Amino acid sequence: MSTPPVAAAEVGRAYDERAPIGDALREGQLHMWYWYDDTDDAPLAEAVRRIGRKVTETLGLREGEHVLDAGCGPGETAVMLARTYGVRVTGVTVSEYEVGRARERARHSGLGDVLSFQNGDYASLPFPDGSFDAVLALETLMYAADLDRVLAELFRVLRPRGRLALSDFSLESLCEPERVEKFMRSLKLNVLLPLPEWVRRLEAAGFRIEEHTQCGPRVFGMKSKYLTAAMEHHAEITERFGAEAVTAYSRAHQGFFAPRKDQIGYIVIAARKP
Repeated sequence: MSTPPVAAAEVGRAYDERAPIGDALREGQLHMWYWYDDTDDAPLAEAVRRIGRKVTETLGLREGEHVLDAGCGPGETAVMLARTYGVRVTGVTVSEYEVGRARERARHSGLGDVLSFQNGDYASLPFPDGSFDAVLALETLMYAADLDRVLAELFRVLRPRGRLALSDFSLESLCEPERVEKFMRSLKLNVLLPLPEWVRRLEAAGFRIEEHTQCGPRVFGMKSKYLTAAMEHHAEITERFGAEAVTAYSRAHQGFFAPRKDQIGYIVIAARKP
C-alpha cells in the first residue's frame, strides 16, 4: 500500500514548529547552503544566501516586475529580491509563523509597499491568469501532494514568456532506499525525483526548460560542514530558545542526515512559459 501524501496543513505545522530556530540560525532564509569545498570558510548564513542568489539570478529579473515567491519562508528572500532588483513580490506559504515573520521583515525593511505575504496553498492560488512576470519556487515543490496540479497552477498565473526558477532535492541513487525514506519522512517531503524526471514533469506542464544545474556535492554533500557551522551557534540558540526546544529541533531533523552524500542531489532549473 502506498503512503498517503503529506497534506499541506501538516507541512505548515512542521514549519510553524521548526522555522523559528531555523530562521535564527540562517538569518531568515530556511533553504539549503552552498559551500565550494571543505576549506570554504563562509559562515552558515552566507552559505545559505549563496543558494538564494544562485537560484534567483536565473530569473533575469527586471525592475518593476511582479514575482510570486511560492513557499516564501520567513521573508528574507523576498526582501532581497525587492532590494536588489526593484521588483514587487507576493509571497505565499502554508506556515502561519512564516507569514507573520515575513510581514514583520517587510515592515522593518521599509519595503512594505512592494512586499505582501499571505497564507495559502500553491495548489490553488487566488490570483488571475497571467498575474506574474516570474515565479520563484525555492525548495518548495518537493512538498507538493500533487506536483502536476501545482505546476499547472504556476503555469497559469505566469504571463506569456514569464519565467520560473526552482530548486529542490533530487534522487541520485536507489541503493539503500530506507535511508531515503527516512530523509523524506523527516522533512515531510512528497516529491523526490531524478533530474530527468523533474525536466519531464515541467515540460508536460507546458514549460520550456532553459537551464538546469546539479550542485548536490556542494549542497547536500556538505551536510557535515553544516553540522560544524550550526554548532558554532549552539550556545546562543540554546540561550534564546531553551535546551528543550533545541533538542526537539535536532531530533526532528535527524532523518535529514540519513542518506549517503551520493544519494541526494540538489537541482536548479530555469524554465519559461511560451
